Amino acid sequence: MSTIIKHKEFPKFKSWTMDLCGRPLTIEVGKVAELASASAMVKYGDTTVMVAVTVSPRPRDGIDFFPLSVEFEEKLYAVGRIPGSFMRREGRPSLPAVLASRLIDRPMRPLFPYDFRNDVCIQCTVMSVDYDCSPEVAAMIGASACVSYSEIPFAGPIGCLEVGYCDGEIVLNPNQEQRKTSRMDVTVAATAEKVVMIEAGADEIPDEIMYAGIVKAHEEIKKQVAFINQIVAEIGKPKMEYDHAQFNQELFDKIVADFMDEAKAAMDTDDKNVRETRWNAMIDHWHEKYLEEYPDMDQYLEEFTYKFQKKIVKAWLLEGHRVDGRAKNEIRPLAAEVGVLPRVHGSGLFTRGQTQVLSVCTLNTLAACQKLDTIWEEEEKRYMHHYNFPPYSVGEARAPRSTNRREYGHGALAERALVPVLPSVDEFPYAIRVVSEVLSSNGSTSQGSICGSTLALMDAGVPIKAPVAGISCGLIQDDDGSFQTFIDIQGVEDFHGEMDFKVAGTKAGITAIQMDLKNDGLTHEIIKEALEITKDARYAILDEVMLPCISAPRSEVSKYAPKMLTMKIDPDKIREVIGKGGSVIQKITADTGAKVDIDDDGSVFIDQTEQPIEFPCLDGWMPPAFIDTVRGMAVGETRQVHVGANEAYEERTEERVMEVERAKIPADVKLVVGELVNLEQPDGQTFPARLVELDDELAVFDMNDEAIAKALNFEITLLDVYDLPDR
Repeated sequence: MSTIIKHKEFPKFKSWTMDLCGRPLTIEVGKVAELASASAMVKYGDTTVMVAVTVSPRPRDGIDFFPLSVEFEEKLYAVGRIPGSFMRREGRPSLPAVLASRLIDRPMRPLFPYDFRNDVCIQCTVMSVDYDCSPEVAAMIGASACVSYSEIPFAGPIGCLEVGYCDGEIVLNPNQEQRKTSRMDVTVAATAEKVVMIEAGADEIPDEIMYAGIVKAHEEIKKQVAFINQIVAEIGKPKMEYDHAQFNQELFDKIVADFMDEAKAAMDTDDKNVRETRWNAMIDHWHEKYLEEYPDMDQYLEEFTYKFQKKIVKAWLLEGHRVDGRAKNEIRPLAAEVGVLPRVHGSGLFTRGQTQVLSVCTLNTLAACQKLDTIWEEEEKRYMHHYNFPPYSVGEARAPRSTNRREYGHGALAERALVPVLPSVDEFPYAIRVVSEVLSSNGSTSQGSICGSTLALMDAGVPIKAPVAGISCGLIQDDDGSFQTFIDIQGVEDFHGEMDFKVAGTKAGITAIQMDLKNDGLTHEIIKEALEITKDARYAILDEVMLPCISAPRSEVSKYAPKMLTMKIDPDKIREVIGKGGSVIQKITADTGAKVDIDDDGSVFIDQTEQPIEFPCLDGWMPPAFIDTVRGMAVGETRQVHVGANEAYEERTEERVMEVERAKIPADVKLVVGELVNLEQPDGQTFPARLVELDDELAVFDMNDEAIAKALNFEITLLDVYDLPDR
């Protein structure tokens, strides 16, 4: 019996194409991942991302949040590489992949229904990469398209663009060459009406240029939204009916009516601990009054608290009243301190109200740069910023766990804010790591990390171009569209507000932005006002708190930090310096204790952490100029020496004469008593000496003559160091 074979057909296959910033964007559906709720193969240039979206048929029990999971999965075959791990396969997501997942999650999450509790998973698998076409942009557009045409309720679609600034011009979706010279790297996501996400890194870009780039991107994004709506019109599925999260509206209305005054009194304080104590006491009063009538009320307490507090906070903010009594342009009390920890290379403590961050800077050789194995072009990272958010910082009694996505994201934001002001490798040949330890959190710890890390870098002697400060801006909107922005949001304002607009920068311009929302987006007017008030706040923080604490980077690195020496060699000689199997460089390291790094361009970086080499045996019999030159030299280093006559030289040297057998002096050397004679050493070098006595057997030379001292010019190379007895 012969095998029966049928050719698979794809009757639901469809393809749509649009021009996206001069390159084709194609979305194909109906051929891959047909068991998913929705799927698409997204092609942008030669970048290909497969997007699959799934939704559970029933809500997850016992949760009070929307269980959305977004995974940006990088495959190294996409760039023609085999993973460098021992298993030679992809493992945990890299930091850029985690950040890309957050980039897709943040603009989409607020557009799902608030009471939706069904699990939704969005998986974006990068299958090929064209460096001219961003895989993050392709993934976000694909995720938006899939969720929009699926049965999942969603208030989209959204579109996405990257924004650059090259040669004084705003560039949308810059290509590989343009990104190398671009002064800003901004990702904007938006619906047709509003901007829903901004993530930016910039080289001190003025606020006006940043705003213009965001507005220009939004106009172009509207074309993407129309493109996705065309797809939805052709293949969109009916939106599913879902079980709405339970909520006892009747009991909530009673609590609001009976406890409004007590709730306002509980909220009206600048101390987070006092507020929580008062609120928990009020919950006990709720139990006393309603538990008998509503025995299941405890399952709604979290939701009651959130809605009740938001009702109060929103009303107060719209009236211009803040929970802690501040004006809308008032920052909480600030404090800054450097040199907090002994022996570390640099430390800075920054406090804003009840938010406190301790940043610690560590310097190391360039060999400590982080090696990267990702689909992106960057292969190593010289500056590393890590952010830790322990449970005690918010008063929680639980053990710490591994680093979560929020901690990765906040660390990356601080890193992005500070990279533009770091010195080049030529100026400062160190790998740099800063760790921000959140000691207390009541809102805006990421911006506290930026301020504290600036202090730590300056304390460590890192010659940054300019100090960086960060601040956040909040938002509350009324039903009629009116809004109120306010600076330096604390925890309760962040939790119940609608925006956390974080901006970091120097006095010259913006270095980083991150915008998180809880509403359906921002108008251009709100964005412009947020940029204006954060600019004023940055200036005030720098002038009144940070610069009075430390006005400039320290002139030298800590005595506990590595001491770096740089030099250049012929790139053709690198192999000789390294030696067969690294034998030469290993011997140098073993003999001297120094660490040596060599770049392909011939740059040599030497770390000699030990104290400078001293030569006590030279004192008293070598000229001071020579001794001063040799002290502190590294093995292999060459310096010029000029030993000039001076009082110190004359005082420290005794009368010295040298007797030379007449027979050893070449016959062609003219010997005249009182004149200088150039004598040849065994190595072929010559040195001057004044002939003071002469007979048939001996020539006597004075080695302590002023003219000799003036003539003694050497080029010396330190070959090795030995323990010598004092003379």
